[in-house]
Amino acid sequence: MAKVTGLGGIFYVVEDPASTREWYKEKLGIDGEYGPQLNWSLEKGEKPYSLISHFKDNNYLKPSSANFMINLRVDDLDEFVELLKSRDVDIIDVVDEGYGKFAWLLDPNGIKIELWQQMEAP
Repeated sequence: MAKVTGLGGIFYVVEDPASTREWYKEKLGIDGEYGPQLNWSLEKGEKPYSLISHFKDNNYLKPSSANFMINLRVDDLDEFVELLKSRDVDIIDVVDEGYGKFAWLLDPNGIKIELWQQMEAP
C-alpha cells in the first residue's frame, strides 16, 4: 500500500530566490540542485520523519509574521547553534524539553526556522 513517508519539501514565495538559496547554503550548509535539499539517513537506529503540525493561531510562529514555519532536524543542536553564531546568525532561543532540544532563528525573509535534535527515550 502506498503511503507518505516524510516531508517532501516546503515551498514559498520570496523576493530573491537566488540570495535565499545562497543564505541556506552559507549559513545552514544545505544545498541542492533545485534549492536546499534534505536527504534522510538512518543513524543510531533512528527512524527519521517529518511532522506537519497545526496551530489555531500563529503565536508559536512569532516573531515571524508568516503563517508557517520550517522545522529542520539536526544531529547536534549545541554544535550547530555555535556554528550558526560563528556565521553571524541570530538565535532567538534555545530550549531543552527532555525529549528534544530546540533552537529558533529567522531566515533572511523573516521565516521562522525551528531546529530540532531528537533525544533518545530513557
